[in-house]
Amino acid sequence: MRKTEQEKTMAEEKYKQITYMDMKKDEEVNMLLAHGNQVLKELGFTEHSRKHAAKVAETAGRILKELGYGDREIRLSKIAGYMHDIGNGIHRHDHAQSGALLAYQILKERKMPLEEAVTVMTAIGNHDEETGTAVDVVSAALILADKTDVRRNRVQNPTAANFDIHDRVNYAVLSSSLEVKKEKKVIEMSLELDDEMCTVMDYFEIFLKRTMMCKRASEVLGCRFKLVANGNKVC
Repeated sequence: MRKTEQEKTMAEEKYKQITYMDMKKDEEVNMLLAHGNQVLKELGFTEHSRKHAAKVAETAGRILKELGYGDREIRLSKIAGYMHDIGNGIHRHDHAQSGALLAYQILKERKMPLEEAVTVMTAIGNHDEETGTAVDVVSAALILADKTDVRRNRVQNPTAANFDIHDRVNYAVLSSSLEVKKEKKVIEMSLELDDEMCTVMDYFEIFLKRTMMCKRASEVLGCRFKLVANGNKVC
């Protein structure tokens, strides 16, 4: 039996496709990101602002696009990428889990199909190296995009003399890039470090858990993860 026009309208009203641009313009999401970054700045953490959110979103989408994944996976990875740090306004500890719950509620209120909202929730809930791991292609892309966003201008501590090891490592990064080599099935991160401020071993020691997380995420995507620092293969 064919659906009546009223039934079609009701079905369309119940769910709708939510896009990355919808979230990028969303007042509530942006307020949560701004507040979370302010909290982290007061605590001395690196930048987790809308700039970081957008970079992670766009990198996650690019990874899946270059590996040949479909529009749905790309769209959800970008949404998860943009929203992944909204839990920081609650507390840095367990921010992945609190952010996942916030994201699920927000996306349900925006009428995203429940299956898609759950996918985004799971990716956000698994993005932190202390508690999470890649469990599907969306979470894998988010992890790779987030953990490879290492750059000097993420350091929010204004006094170099007060840098902790994480500040020093981030500040030492002169340039970084993430390349998807589809034919070789390799995802490669390349870094140029100021070795007077931070050696390659310093970087690897501090970011060992993140590197292992990227390795696992790459495997979920059917690839190997390579890290090259100052022209030398680290892993």
